[in-house]
Amino acid sequence: MPSRPFRITSLAASALFLTGATLACAANAQTPVTLTEAMADPDWIGPPVEQAWWAWDGQRVQYQLKREGAAIRDTYQQGIAGGTAVKLDGAARADLDAPRAVYDASRQRAAFVRNGDVFVRDLRTGALTQVTRSNADEATPQWSRDGNLVFRQGNDWYQWRAGQGVGQAAVVKAEKDPAAAPKPDDLRERQLAMIATLKKDKETRDAAREQNDAWRRADPTRAPAPTYLGTDVAVVDSALSPDGKWLLVVTTAKGADEGQAGKMPKYVTESGYEEFEDVRTRVGRNDPLPHKLWLVDVNASKATELKFDSLPGIQDDPLAAMRKAAKQDPLKGDRAVRIESDGDGSGPAIHWSDDSRNVALLVRAVDNKDRWIASIDLANAKLVTRDRLTDKAWINWGFNDFGWTGDGALWFLSERSGYSHLYVNENGKSRQLTSGQWEVSTPTLSADGTTFFFTCNRKWPGDYEVCAVPRSGGDVREVTSLDGVEDFSLSPDGSKVLVRHSASYMPPQISVVNAAGGNATQLTDTRKPEFKNREWIAPQYVQVPSKHGAGVVWGKFYGPKNFDPDRKYPIVMFVHGAGYLQNVSERYPNYFREQMFHNLLVQQGYVVLDLDYRASEGYGRDWRTAIYRQMGHPELEDYLDGLDWLVANKQGDKDHAGIYGGSYGGFMTFMALFRSPGTFKAGAALRPVADWSQYNHEYSSNILNTPELDPQAYQVSSPINYADKLQDNLLIAHGMIDDNVFFKDSVMLSQRLIELRKDKWEIAPYPLERHSFTRSDSWYDEYRRIYELFERTLK
Repeated sequence: MPSRPFRITSLAASALFLTGATLACAANAQTPVTLTEAMADPDWIGPPVEQAWWAWDGQRVQYQLKREGAAIRDTYQQGIAGGTAVKLDGAARADLDAPRAVYDASRQRAAFVRNGDVFVRDLRTGALTQVTRSNADEATPQWSRDGNLVFRQGNDWYQWRAGQGVGQAAVVKAEKDPAAAPKPDDLRERQLAMIATLKKDKETRDAAREQNDAWRRADPTRAPAPTYLGTDVAVVDSALSPDGKWLLVVTTAKGADEGQAGKMPKYVTESGYEEFEDVRTRVGRNDPLPHKLWLVDVNASKATELKFDSLPGIQDDPLAAMRKAAKQDPLKGDRAVRIESDGDGSGPAIHWSDDSRNVALLVRAVDNKDRWIASIDLANAKLVTRDRLTDKAWINWGFNDFGWTGDGALWFLSERSGYSHLYVNENGKSRQLTSGQWEVSTPTLSADGTTFFFTCNRKWPGDYEVCAVPRSGGDVREVTSLDGVEDFSLSPDGSKVLVRHSASYMPPQISVVNAAGGNATQLTDTRKPEFKNREWIAPQYVQVPSKHGAGVVWGKFYGPKNFDPDRKYPIVMFVHGAGYLQNVSERYPNYFREQMFHNLLVQQGYVVLDLDYRASEGYGRDWRTAIYRQMGHPELEDYLDGLDWLVANKQGDKDHAGIYGGSYGGFMTFMALFRSPGTFKAGAALRPVADWSQYNHEYSSNILNTPELDPQAYQVSSPINYADKLQDNLLIAHGMIDDNVFFKDSVMLSQRLIELRKDKWEIAPYPLERHSFTRSDSWYDEYRRIYELFERTLK
């Protein structure tokens, strides 16, 4: 290999560079970055704008920044016309607005939750009313069309109306109804028939109770009586209509077996003794508990179970053939379902219209092959299917937003075309408002109800803007031209858009733009001069041709400004985590430390390629599901194609290539070294999955079904089954109290490598780190090891 302008020839010299020596690199003009800087607490970069929202008058915005050296988030206020931001502290915090405000029908009042309490702001005068003041957490306020405000505290519901204060709106209890008739009993019935006085006393009590209930319901000053669902259910969610008349309740069977949880040992503890932490169950042990749905007439305290049998396809078993092959019993009756939008139960899945006439909910099959959006015929207590989305692989975790327009139409997102797009359902028919090979996310209806605003990536998959389309249909227009939009919110009057956006070396900042479009006014730049003024290596966005039928694979390439035409460059390939995540975009990367590390690698003579391999976010349904039942296979093909592209186009040295990544990236590092031995001379697998049967249900079962049902998928997708092929250099690094990917994965693989008598591998455990490291010394130690691995094996 041709000589280089500068080369570290020993680990001692390497350590000198890594700890902070400023070494000029003739091939690059930018200020060299040290590993100490790259892995330092990100306070030195400057705090990102983590949350931003409008003040009530639409002339100011408020936002949060992390305080340097602390976990506290301070709130600042900035006028949209410019000026200096002011930190709001002390008594000034009492007048703060908050994110996700909801507006009444006249757009004259806003309700929001701050510090777990509900507030109402008069948008005409600015007057602020604190509705609740408790140590409990209130949530999900919603206005009725006539000015009633409902909100929840757990599964207890309250309402507020100006001048009337707060009152209990609905209570549902998983208890036996004290007024319920006792179970049939022959002895009891004969006793009542025999003793007339007992029978008369019972009739008197029953009549008195009925009269008391009627009297109570007729008194408008009384809180509604509790509704009792019995002792065999547990309440997990609920949603009250804005007028307070109807309550939807989601339950599971009480005491149902949720599966055996894990026990994670903790060795470095304050007590000095070993301690154990309860952690999640493994995939398939057991399935998430199925839900039941109840419609409660609040005034009558009457609950009616809503059946799911009308949902199209609910009786079909998409896994029937697989179940038969696994010699399992066939499915009996309807498939189990859950009322949830994002697959883990944390997302909202029930939405009422503000006139309380309509309610929609998202029903997800536990096998995650179907998603239904249904409304409810309140008069007849029946579900009415509005949309069915079915997928032979799995329904996406995202793109499940839905809601109501002011004129009673249902809007929703769906991947039915292969990409997430916006639909409106009215009069029983759905109409598609957007289309194309790009994705719609986070739709918001304008203040006047005429326009949907949303995030889009129309130009190319990594370019995110705020877009808009008429509610009645028409052309899509881009409101912003910021390239890296993170999220946005409309001003109270709907005339302006507050946009949180970022770039490769700019953590999220905020700008304001007119809703009609035009130039954006940037309000913040929180970067510190040392970071902002440094000349970083701009990633080159590239399209790698696929030799495996995938079209092109988007990537970020990091290389020298001026290539030496007489040399080849050692290669490092980076694999992002999460599987379904996008790292090739014009946003600030999830892996900002790794991006600085890539700068360091280029300074030391490497070229680096970061790919959005198949399964990544941003590229549509087919790209997402390409890994169904074969995790690690299409992705490896994409990296092998990327390797060939580097050799053909960027003077990459194929004989000196390495690969690394964390979480899913660690899994893929295993797959690269085990399934394509000799291709990569070294790999660093960080917090890696070695055996998918050890991972969680919500993620793994979507892609691989369950180990008992689909053992072949787990066999071909788990790296531990290919460990015998290892011949190259491997570093495993893992936090020992990782409650996402258990440290057990790395321990099991270590034992397997020991049994196979493999050499050239090592493991670095981090006793006080979880899945995402929080300590700069751990980050430094981990990446020092990665750097030294590449230095000694790739040059």
